[in-house]
Amino acid sequence: MRGGVRGRGLSEEGDSDLDEEVELTLVLTPPKTDRQDSAELSVHQRVFNIANELLHTELTYVSKLHLLDQVFCARLMEEAQSRPFFPPDVIQGIFSNICSIYCFHQQFLLPALQKRMEEDSNPRIGDILQKLAPFLKMYGEYVKNFDRAMELVNTWMERSSQFKTIIQEIQREERCGNLTLQHHMLEPVQRIPRYELLLKDYLNRLPEDAPDYRDAQKSLELIATAAEHSNAAIRKTERMRKLLKVYELLGGEEDIVNPTNELIKEGHILKLSNKNGTTQDRYLILFNDRLLYCVPKLRLIGQKYGVRARIDVDGMEVRSEMSSAAVPRTFLVSGKQRSLELQARPSGDLWSCRYLRLGDNLFFVFSFQSCMELGKRAPTPIREKEVTLCMKCQEPFNSITKRRHHCKACGHVVCGKCSEFRARLSYDNNRTNRVCVDCYVTLVGVSPSPCGVSSSNQRRRSILEKQASLAAENSVICSFLHHMEKGSGRGWQKAWFVIPENEPLVLYIYGAPQDVKAQRSVPLIGFEISLPESCDRLERRHAFKISQSHLTLYFSAEGEELQRRWMDILSRAGRGEEPLSHQPIIESLEEEGEGLGDEIEGDDT
Repeated sequence: MRGGVRGRGLSEEGDSDLDEEVELTLVLTPPKTDRQDSAELSVHQRVFNIANELLHTELTYVSKLHLLDQVFCARLMEEAQSRPFFPPDVIQGIFSNICSIYCFHQQFLLPALQKRMEEDSNPRIGDILQKLAPFLKMYGEYVKNFDRAMELVNTWMERSSQFKTIIQEIQREERCGNLTLQHHMLEPVQRIPRYELLLKDYLNRLPEDAPDYRDAQKSLELIATAAEHSNAAIRKTERMRKLLKVYELLGGEEDIVNPTNELIKEGHILKLSNKNGTTQDRYLILFNDRLLYCVPKLRLIGQKYGVRARIDVDGMEVRSEMSSAAVPRTFLVSGKQRSLELQARPSGDLWSCRYLRLGDNLFFVFSFQSCMELGKRAPTPIREKEVTLCMKCQEPFNSITKRRHHCKACGHVVCGKCSEFRARLSYDNNRTNRVCVDCYVTLVGVSPSPCGVSSSNQRRRSILEKQASLAAENSVICSFLHHMEKGSGRGWQKAWFVIPENEPLVLYIYGAPQDVKAQRSVPLIGFEISLPESCDRLERRHAFKISQSHLTLYFSAEGEELQRRWMDILSRAGRGEEPLSHQPIIESLEEEGEGLGDEIEGDDT
């Protein structure tokens, strides 16, 4: 006899047989602890939750099937049979065997699940699914027909106004939940994989000795076989779901819901204005065949966008080394229809990593068009705020008699006299556009001048005719500075300063970063560089000065580091020494006119 708690019978003498039985009973059936009861309850609750989730998702799914079969399909079929606006076989081609799928779920699977959940506190779903799983093979026909169904919907939405009206009327009903017909048609394709995931979770929670375990395993095998027919289509439908999301974002105004289309990337971007360089909030949507450039639209419910430009991917170029001015995170999208200068948002932006590969090394753009491309693709316009002189005749602009204009062929900023010509541009459907004199000669082949050459090439170039953007590309240092000459009687003025790499001992002063002619050049040898004295009373921070004989020039930088760099480079140049490094130092342009940016539907020229 093993040790244990000995029991006694009703008599004092006791009974050895009774003692043996009581002892074995106590050893073989120990009492359950609270922790064990809690664990069993927890397993039961998790299994119940999965079964309950299956029931509730089935209820929702059957309502979707009812919407497809009894509302969309029935209304369209009724119209097709009563009026010859669109044939009945189109409706059959769209909805395939959705009627059979709806009947199966509404009359068999859903009632079986409801009955089991009502009658059993510990419900089993494995045996139900095992019994009905073979019927799920009917989904194969629907899945195979899905791409054709999408094409038919798109085609007849364009071809028949009656078809489109019926669809839109139903989509506005509350039961549609502001979703399109195509959205609802995705539900059957994704339902079988949903069963598979729920069953896997159910089996993971179910103890192996549970009565429903074997049935659940068998049903999972059957459903996995049926899911194989849907898996190939799932990837297509995910792409379609993304297309539908964008379709709704654009208010249904853009024809993009097509199985051949693929959404690659979408997200917010900043557009740099060609006029003043201010940033505007825009939205880019990139497909496998086109790039949509969108602007926000005001809506009471939900954000919507309107398409401002469409750029074909065929022939499109994305360049970060050609971005305009020293503005960080910029890149240039150049297409046949249009060119855009864009700025990615700070770290974490969707577009920042893909295209910007130069890091902190910033460069200037010199917008140019080769003779082969001139007029065939949209130019990259130079921003007006970066130019103070006409880029052809080099006369200074003013707001009354010398206004700024963009050449629609090369993108240069020119005056009215230098852009009074018209030429047909193939990228703009051969419409006539304002072009500069040089582009007119190239495109038309006729010179407006008696000599047969353009007016910009009829005179000798002066020493100051060094384009600022070209000088900045290969410069020792360049940036905006405020400057003032001692004794001139004029106050502080802002200008663009460049020390070219090929002339490291000369300082060029430009009115703006894209000017074709410098306002002044200063040979630096012999100048002494120092900080202003207290008697100078400059009233500006980060100031320094250069002095030689009777000439003293004061400068003010935007920061202490920029001040230090300029003083170091100017000191070496004053001694006749070349800089230690020719790596260009380009400081970001200050955003002028802050708060004067365009409205939501602002300037996108």
